Amino acid sequence: METEKQKVASNRLSLFEVFSDVPEPRVAGRSTYDLAEILVLATCAMVCGVDDFVGIEAWGNERLDWLRRFLTLKNGIPSHDTVGRLFGLLDRKAVEHSFRRWVGSVLPALAEGSVVAIDGKASRHSKMTGKQALHLVSAFATGARLVLGQEACAEKSNELTAIPVLLESLMLKGVIVTIDAMGTHSNIAQAIRDKEADYVLAVKDNQRKLAESITSFFAAAQADGWKRTPHTYTESVEKGHGRVEVRRCWAFTQLDCLSEPEQWPDLSMFGVIEAERTINGQTSVERRLYIGSIAANAALLADAVRAHWGIENSVHWCLDVALNDDQMRARVKNAGANLATIRRLVLNLFRLDKSKRKGGIYTRRILAASSDDYRATLLGLVGV
Repeated sequence: METEKQKVASNRLSLFEVFSDVPEPRVAGRSTYDLAEILVLATCAMVCGVDDFVGIEAWGNERLDWLRRFLTLKNGIPSHDTVGRLFGLLDRKAVEHSFRRWVGSVLPALAEGSVVAIDGKASRHSKMTGKQALHLVSAFATGARLVLGQEACAEKSNELTAIPVLLESLMLKGVIVTIDAMGTHSNIAQAIRDKEADYVLAVKDNQRKLAESITSFFAAAQADGWKRTPHTYTESVEKGHGRVEVRRCWAFTQLDCLSEPEQWPDLSMFGVIEAERTINGQTSVERRLYIGSIAANAALLADAVRAHWGIENSVHWCLDVALNDDQMRARVKNAGANLATIRRLVLNLFRLDKSKRKGGIYTRRILAASSDDYRATLLGLVGV
């Protein structure tokens, strides 16, 4: 069976091709610097460890000769103020669209049954007086380990308004979409089904009656020793670094035992995942509840939920630790959202890296800063 990695296309769009579609927000005839070239410049700089507009200007001036192998840069490198103003003026939805178009060129289709995890993340230092921090909801293809798209939460809003917009922009036919409890709402489940995809949604206190009905059903079935409760079950054990974790998963089809099951489109199962962790002789047990439109197969549920948590380690953690997302202070108009989109593009570029360079993204950013050949290969700038 063809894997997600094998589906990644080799003929991806160049950065210049992608950014050439972004609408020009400046007055016609009064722009000194080319829009697409500025966006390519910012991407190149961020690949090399730069995280802000001042750094983009400084890095560009230092690497101007190298950049002119691929770009015209007739008037040289713009000032950091110019770059920052432009990022603030750019339509964030247009920049997001260009990002998704690029992703579509490297990953034209997702394998049936693959998992797309959706979760939100705030850039904490982008908060300012009277305004909340920038909060983006991202979609992550867990098999290919690529960010598929993102949507910014509107001011004074939350993920519930951003998730449906993000879903509408993605090709999801045949995949399993996983979302944490924040997105467990019937309209979101319907939006997923409208895209011909399945859903697995976490259930917590924001769906209190539903959570209570699952908990009560599970407790009664467990007390009875599962004698009268048809179900599927799977268990796994992981050991390492002085820690033992036993993960147990049960999946059920007794939907009439749930609170208002009819509100969930094509609901076909619910499940419980129990994690029993023993660290230094101390044992803790945690249970999580789920509903879904997938088959009542415990192994399928366990795999989907495990894949979902990849967005925490492979996206959120990498953005914060390797790409300094939480330190971003761009706050003017759309600057923060647009810079965050470029940051996710850079994350994908490192995920597509086939150069066999050793080390994590932080280390490879250093290598990209020091090696012209590696940088060009990583960015796919040949032929721009």
